[in-house]
Amino acid sequence: MNIIICGAGRVGLTIAKLLTEQNHSITLIDQSSEDIQKVNDSLDVKAIVGKATSPSVLEKANTKEADMMIAVTRSDEINMLICQIAYSIFKVPKKIARIRSQEYLNPKFSSLFNKENLPIDYVISPELEIAKSIQRKLEAPGALDNVPFADNKIRLLEILIDEKCPIFGIKLNDLTKKFPKLNAYVLGVIRDDKFAIIKKNDTLKHNDKAYVVVNSNKMEETLKVFGHNEKISNKILIIGGGNIGFNLAKSIEQDFDSARIKIIEKDKNRAEFIAKDLNDTIVINGDGLDEDVLNEANLDEVETVLALTNDDEDNLMVSLLVEKFSKNKRTMALINKPNYYLLQSSLKIDDLIDPRMNTVSSILKHVHKGTIENAYTILNGEYEVIEADIIETSELVNKKLKDSNLPDEIRIGAILRDKEIIIPTSSYVFKKDDTVVLLSKRDQLPIVENLFRISSI
Repeated sequence: MNIIICGAGRVGLTIAKLLTEQNHSITLIDQSSEDIQKVNDSLDVKAIVGKATSPSVLEKANTKEADMMIAVTRSDEINMLICQIAYSIFKVPKKIARIRSQEYLNPKFSSLFNKENLPIDYVISPELEIAKSIQRKLEAPGALDNVPFADNKIRLLEILIDEKCPIFGIKLNDLTKKFPKLNAYVLGVIRDDKFAIIKKNDTLKHNDKAYVVVNSNKMEETLKVFGHNEKISNKILIIGGGNIGFNLAKSIEQDFDSARIKIIEKDKNRAEFIAKDLNDTIVINGDGLDEDVLNEANLDEVETVLALTNDDEDNLMVSLLVEKFSKNKRTMALINKPNYYLLQSSLKIDDLIDPRMNTVSSILKHVHKGTIENAYTILNGEYEVIEADIIETSELVNKKLKDSNLPDEIRIGAILRDKEIIIPTSSYVFKKDDTVVLLSKRDQLPIVENLFRISSI
């Protein structure tokens, strides 16, 4: 596929790297000659210095032959204009834009993004995506991540195997004997910073991060089997009332009647603004690094602290202060600089949130061909968990799983058939309209796309 990416920042560079490794033809455009030089130094792609809103620059990028335009510059308005030009002049069939401004995303202006107005096929909002991701983590305490598939009927859980895990040392094919009600499938683990697909005679080890596909109705029981009995937090403190913190609080208010939320926001005008738009959330104007302000927020009563300011160092320091002054809190911190992830275990922060990979995952699911509906990246895209529908012409139809000749690097985790969630055995027979959640290594994605393909884009 020919893909043009406008914007060579962290997100644009990451997407270019992942898509190049999937054998797509990539062109990157950015005004910054310094950023383009970084691209030339690290990737084998076509890189152009220039304004992506310039028709002549887009013509130089051979946009008329592009299958997809991905606009991830730092400006919402430029991203929108890029998509407009790509459609109006070059007839690019699929256009994706990153939009941060909440005003553009207001539901009452939803008609803005259509062929008659702004022809953007998919709008990606990093702040909204991160807020949704954090809320899903709050819904599954004990899980490092919680990703919905198949209309929320299937979940992918990332679970740390610690010393309390009762299934440590048990072979995977013996799990159902000890836990007959366990309706889950272990796709693989991150072990020693590498992803490993584990087989039925393998065992889980301490400090593994296991990726487990489960029936959404069985999340709590599954987490207990893995040694996690944490309760859902009802008392939540958010440090930072920016778009992420504000959207998260608003969503929690709508979905959890029992939740009690407080936000500490440094900027007085912003604090007043979000206080007017939130119903039950208490907004405190102050510095989250100030011990007196934390005491005003009754930190001792709080169960989970979310550090979501725009400053990585502030987010880390808030988490450290919480650990110092009030033990046994769940802490999450928003981090943009990847090097800080090396400090997670020593700083005793439960979760570091990477906005870049949230955005990348949101974009990648629109890149795949065929009936692929959703995608979640693992280890910077080395593996993906994918949701796809089986169509009538798929070679999987009426085949048993054991006869499907799938490579070892592709694993079927769960299937939605009608309203039933099935963890398939080797004798499972695929049927038309099955929704499949599977794991695939990056270099096997063309096989996955071929199995579920209905179109060229």
